[in-house]
Amino acid sequence: MMHAVTSAASTASRRLADAGSAARRYFPFRRDDDEERLHFAQHDKTEMTVFNDETGGGDVIKDGDVAEKGVEINGSLPQDSLSCKKVEGSNEHMARKSISVWDAGWNVTNAIQGMFIVAFPYSVLHGGYWAIVVIIGISYICCWTGKILVYCLYEEDEHGNKVRVRNTYVDIAEAVWGKRKGAQVVHAAQFVELIMTCILYLVLCGDLLKNSFKHSGIPESAWTIISAFFLVPCAFLRNLKSVSRLSMGCTVAHIFINAIIFGYCMSRIEHWHWKDVRILVDINYFPIVLGIVVFSYTSQIFLPSLEGSMDDKHKFNKMMHWTHALAGIFKGLFGYVGFLTWGWATKEVITDNLPSDIFRAIVNLFLVVKALLSYPLPYYAAVELIERSLFMGRPDTQFPACYALDGGLKVWSVFIRSLLGVFILLLAIYIPHFAILMGLIGSFTGTMLSFIWPCWFHMKLMWHKIPLYQKLFDVIIILTGLICGTVGIVYSSQALVAAYHENSDM
Repeated sequence: MMHAVTSAASTASRRLADAGSAARRYFPFRRDDDEERLHFAQHDKTEMTVFNDETGGGDVIKDGDVAEKGVEINGSLPQDSLSCKKVEGSNEHMARKSISVWDAGWNVTNAIQGMFIVAFPYSVLHGGYWAIVVIIGISYICCWTGKILVYCLYEEDEHGNKVRVRNTYVDIAEAVWGKRKGAQVVHAAQFVELIMTCILYLVLCGDLLKNSFKHSGIPESAWTIISAFFLVPCAFLRNLKSVSRLSMGCTVAHIFINAIIFGYCMSRIEHWHWKDVRILVDINYFPIVLGIVVFSYTSQIFLPSLEGSMDDKHKFNKMMHWTHALAGIFKGLFGYVGFLTWGWATKEVITDNLPSDIFRAIVNLFLVVKALLSYPLPYYAAVELIERSLFMGRPDTQFPACYALDGGLKVWSVFIRSLLGVFILLLAIYIPHFAILMGLIGSFTGTMLSFIWPCWFHMKLMWHKIPLYQKLFDVIIILTGLICGTVGIVYSSQALVAAYHENSDM
């Protein structure tokens, strides 16, 4: 009898093994090809984060090389990310790893130092010494709001110990405004900022190429379309692993460009326009300057997950201090030196001031390459927001999933992604002013994400725990954000309309 049972069990085991082998031949759920089949992780929320941490214990979910550069697209991961279920668009190839304080500082530096620093001499042109004060002052404010935003992730238990009860910016918003409203508001602000960032990259490419080949007779809009042609493959992106491998190239190009510009400015020190830097501000353009500076410091959306991934969270505040201090000093110095070199002739993008056509073209081409390599990240994040909200499959969302069982994109989903790219291109063509558009974005989403919301959340969640001076400081920042944001939106919009009519008359 025992022998019969054993024989039957052995037979069943072999049949199950054979069935499993057959299933693995026909379905893409094999362990051995995960390296090539990196799909999406199944998430409950969507947020553009850096090194997401679901447990709050310092362990980080890392997607291949993406996390090496400090960028991952997605918010909450499943409770057990290493054994997440195989579904349409799932990603099993995930690993946990904590990061050091230096890794965290590198990521924050990348977020707030970006290529938009080329517009800072133009800020000094219209803001004078006050622009430098604003650059350093906003650095301090954004450092403060970043710290209090992370502080809102924690609550005290019955023993007075701090416990991490939230993981993302969205979680904090949901705790204040409710689950549905909080997620919708933050997602909307993030989507606008991501789309505007994509537009900025295309506008910058068109402006740089036009000024690099002035005698070609090709208009800026045509250069913008040519640049967009190289971004068509973005519609086929399924993950950011391949994109992340280009991040080091972006960083090298950024360092190279800044070194060349700064070196040229120092070589012209005998001809600096010391007297052109004024104390009074241009009231018509100074609000735009504020928006430009605020936009360049927007990193709050990344900070909650970044702090959660650190192996020593006690050093988070120190990391924020030295990264923002260095950013404020470098940006202020770059803007000041750039303006001293060209004075009132300073242009929206400082590389357009370089003297030799060949020299300017070489530097501008490096900037174009950097912009094109930077474009896929915000584009992919915007696509993720749309797909997580509308295309996760019924009954979770209104429309079917964008991915087949093998992880490939469906034809109609590629078409929708392409439409988003065309929409971004059209806006870039009709809003061809880099600095003004940057000021508008900073005044709109930048002030909300970096000024108003962190202080409001801080007071709402921690009102009975924080001292009076912090409450007063939060109120001052909120009022400053509301005033500067409103004025900046009005003046930036007016400047865009005026610039558009000016281009139409030409």
